Amino acid sequence: MVKKKLLLIHNKYRDFGGEDVAVKNEIQLLEKYFIVEVLNFDNSIKKYLKQFVAFALNKNAESGRIVSSIIYDFQPDIIYVHNSWFKASIEIFNVILKSNAKIIIKLHNFRYKCTNSYSLKKHLNEGVYCEACALDASKFKIFNKYFTSSYIKSILVIRYGKKYYEILKNTKVSILVLTNFHKSYLEKNGFRNIFVHPNYLDLVISEENDKHSEEDYILYAGRISEEKGVDELIDAFISSNLVNYTLKIVGEGPILEDLKIKHTNPRIYFIDLLENSKVLSLIENSKAIVTATKLWEGQPTLLCEASLLGIPSIFPENGGIAEFFPADYKLSFEKNNYIDLINKLNLLLDDNYIEEIGKNNKKFIKSKLNEKNLIQNFYNIINE
Repeated sequence: MVKKKLLLIHNKYRDFGGEDVAVKNEIQLLEKYFIVEVLNFDNSIKKYLKQFVAFALNKNAESGRIVSSIIYDFQPDIIYVHNSWFKASIEIFNVILKSNAKIIIKLHNFRYKCTNSYSLKKHLNEGVYCEACALDASKFKIFNKYFTSSYIKSILVIRYGKKYYEILKNTKVSILVLTNFHKSYLEKNGFRNIFVHPNYLDLVISEENDKHSEEDYILYAGRISEEKGVDELIDAFISSNLVNYTLKIVGEGPILEDLKIKHTNPRIYFIDLLENSKVLSLIENSKAIVTATKLWEGQPTLLCEASLLGIPSIFPENGGIAEFFPADYKLSFEKNNYIDLINKLNLLLDDNYIEEIGKNNKKFIKSKLNEKNLIQNFYNIINE
């Protein structure tokens, strides 16, 4: 079978994060089955005046020219777009929508929802808190200040977001999401051509047990922020029966220093941001991974990695997280119910019980993220 040509476009984040990792892994997978050309943009600014004009016009002509040139030379059958904010800009869609290629856009988050209006009320849908980005009505009253530290950046991203929203809703693109939860949300809001396609996870797992730590600890790794529920997680851990366990918290974020001052319990360890290989080692030697996030999460990379390593996870019943675990999972807790979180933490004292859960998680995630299944699903999408 002749391989189809696929042009993958991604605007890298300034701080290399989970979405960048997901795109990198997906490229490695797609290169086995397609002729792949990768176009990466990055958000470094070298010519400030030129970039300001691009911002002001909500159109980066240079990005458009680059995409146009590659389409002309490469002649792709499929154009697959991940993040496009901000250097790639809306201009790339003005170009690719004129091509004859199959257009696919993958949504890793809900930014399109949160940047679709200048009105805070519309953003929050008349509520007081956004479960997609954590913006709340107590901080701002009228304007949708998506970037809480900057009105200018907020205005610019909303100008971008409004046009991006229209592209997603009113053009013949295929939209890929990570969960059925996200698919259902889009369908309820009038979007079409939506397909669930999880991220491929490139993790080489030894079948042998490589555990080398005798320390009993649970692990949180990620952003240290209010919306991630880290403060509540620490309180729940201290209130649990895990008196001989420690809680290791890896990462950085806006409330890290405050938490260090507030929580001086010697069983709480704060660890600086680590490279992924070291985080994987911490996961492999932990009793469990735990998160108390208050947000709609997409595909929880950390929890999926834990499952592949046979380590159980504790998480809130929120968004699509549960879709990456077996049905009737016993270690999930009711969102914002921290008594329930304490109860689930206490279950970790039964070694045989959590070992069985870890085995079941591993079997489930290996099936869900199976390479052949994902590729077949992708073929089905591009042939729709």
